[in-house]
Amino acid sequence: MFDTTVTIVGNALTAPEMRQTAGTGTNVASFRIASTSRRFDKDSGRWVDGPSLRVRVTCWRKLAEGVKRSVVTGDPLVVTGRMYTRDWIGEDGQQRVSYELEAIAVGHDLSRGHADFTRHRANVATSMVEDAESDVRIRGELSEPAATADDEDDDLRDADAVIRDAAEVFRAAGLGGEPHEEGTDGSRSPVGRGQERVPVSV
Repeated sequence: MFDTTVTIVGNALTAPEMRQTAGTGTNVASFRIASTSRRFDKDSGRWVDGPSLRVRVTCWRKLAEGVKRSVVTGDPLVVTGRMYTRDWIGEDGQQRVSYELEAIAVGHDLSRGHADFTRHRANVATSMVEDAESDVRIRGELSEPAATADDEDDDLRDADAVIRDAAEVFRAAGLGGEPHEEGTDGSRSPVGRGQERVPVSV
C-alpha cells in the first residue's frame, strides 16, 4: 500500500547481471551497491570510513538494458527506487533477510566524473508533424495573424520611407524637391514627408 522510496549514493560492488523472467521473458538486471559514510576523525586528523549500507538493486525492462550497457564494477552511482525486504530460508535452514531496492532510475554520480549519454530511440507508429498548415491551426481551428498598434506604426513608417525615396529620385532628375500628386481639378500639389492625404469627394 505504501512504498518506501529512497535514494542511495554509492558505488557498484558488482557488475549488472541480466536475466529474463520464466513466464513473460521480461528483462531484469541486478547488481549490488554500497554506500559508505565518511566522518572526520579528530584523533588522527583525517577523514575515515564510517558505517556502510549494502543493497541489491533490481532493474526492469528498458532500465535493465541501460544499466547492463552502462554500469561496471566500481562506478559511482545515484540510484532511486522502492526499498523493501525479502525473506527466505537458506540451505542451512536458517531464516534470512535481505534488503533490496527496485530501481526507478539509475545514473552516474557526475560530481566524481563525466559520462556520455545516448538516448533510446522509441519505435512508435505516430510522430509529431510540423508544417505551415499545422502552425496556423490552434486546437484544429484555422487562425490568422492579429494586427497590433505596432503593426500600424510600422506601416506608417514604411509609407514615409517610400515618400522620402521618391523625393530623392525627383531631386536627382532635376524635377524639383518633392513629388507631386494630381488633384481632381488638374492642379498639382507637393506631397511632403508625413503630409496626410485627404480624400476628395466628387
